[in-house]
Amino acid sequence: MTLREVPCGKTVKVMKLTGGGPVKRRIMDMGITKGVEIFVRKVAPLGDPVEVTVRGYELSLRKADADMIQVE
Repeated sequence: MTLREVPCGKTVKVMKLTGGGPVKRRIMDMGITKGVEIFVRKVAPLGDPVEVTVRGYELSLRKADADMIQVE
């Protein structure tokens, strides 16, 4: 399952980051790394962006970026 598919109000754990190059590096620089827990706060009506809480701060991710984050 990817982060994009997680409903509001759920907490998930990052299993793997797909993608590569600068996009993967940018996601990791935001604090999203393997093993970290992510709480999905809100999803916009059309699904873009997704608002999450990671490591105590709030972050908005595009659908394309959320699709690169494998969670359980």
